[in-house]
Amino acid sequence: MSISKLDNPALILIDIQKGFLDVAYWGGDRNNTNAEQKAGELLEIWRTKKLPIFHIKHCSSNPNSILNESNPGNEFQDVVKPLEGEIIIKKNVNSSFIGTNLKELIDNAKITNLVIVGLTTDHCVSTTSRMAGNFGYSVYLISDATATFNKKGINGEVFSAELIHQTALASLNEEFAQVVTSDFIKGIV
Repeated sequence: MSISKLDNPALILIDIQKGFLDVAYWGGDRNNTNAEQKAGELLEIWRTKKLPIFHIKHCSSNPNSILNESNPGNEFQDVVKPLEGEIIIKKNVNSSFIGTNLKELIDNAKITNLVIVGLTTDHCVSTTSRMAGNFGYSVYLISDATATFNKKGINGEVFSAELIHQTALASLNEEFAQVVTSDFIKGIV
C-alpha cells in the first residue's frame, strides 16, 4: 500500500471523547497517554490540506454509561473538537460502519484510503479497521494515535494496556490495515 495527499485520504477519528479520560473507569491504566495529542496533530494537517475528516462519537444506549449522550463524558476531547461543518457520525456499537452512513459518505466521495486514529485500539478502532479492510479500503492505522486500557482476563489476571494495544495492532497489521506511526503519515500527506 502507498498513500499520498493526491489520494484524498480520509482521517477517521474514533471516539476521542472526554469519558476516556477517566482511566479508573476503563481499567486502571492505559498506554499511549499522548495518543489524543498525536491525533490532534494529524487533524490539524488534514484541516490545513482540506482533506476529508470524519469524527466518530460513541453514544452508548446504556443511560449509566460514561459515554451516554446525557453524560459529559460523551463530549469530544478539546484537542480534536470538530469545527463547524466537519462530519460527525454517532454510533452505539463498536463498528463505525454499523447503523451509520459512514460507508455511504466515504463511497459517495470516492475515498479509498482511510487513516484511522482513536480509542480504544482493541475495541472500536479494531472493529472499524477490520470492517474497513473487508470493505476493500486501504487502511492506515496509526499506532501512536491509538490507545487502550488494562484488561482483566477470563481467569482474573490483568493484562497491561500496552500488551493489549500491541496484540490488537499485530492482529490487524498486513491483513486489515497497515500499521504505521503518525510521523510516517505526516511525511507523506
